[in-house]
Formats: sequence, C-alpha cells, structure tokens
Amino acid sequence: MSLEDKIKATAKNIEGKAKEIAGQVTDNPELEAEGKLKQAEANVSQSVENAKDEVKKLID
Repeated sequence: MSLEDKIKATAKNIEGKAKEIAGQVTDNPELEAEGKLKQAEANVSQSVENAKDEVKKLID
C-alpha cells in the first residue's frame, strides 16, 4: 500500500468516524449511517491495497 493510499484511507476512516459520532450526538441517523459507510469504504480500500502489497511480494 503506498503511503498516499494509506493516508487517504485513514483520512476517510477518520471522516467517517467523525460523521458517525456527530450523527449520534445530534440524533441524526442519516449522518450516522453516512459515517459508517465512509468507514466501510476506507476498510475496503485498505483491504484492496493490502492485497496488492501481498501480490507484489509474491511476484518480487
């Protein structure tokens, strides 16, 4: 996983967590769901990049 991709995925995860918490605090289920979705997207991105790293290790 490139450093840039790691930073992007981490930022998306943090953004998602912030939205989830804001949704909980303001009793806004849509905002909370949006935050959870952002976190899920970040996890998928991290998983894809980790898989790429593993394939690269096998090839090298």
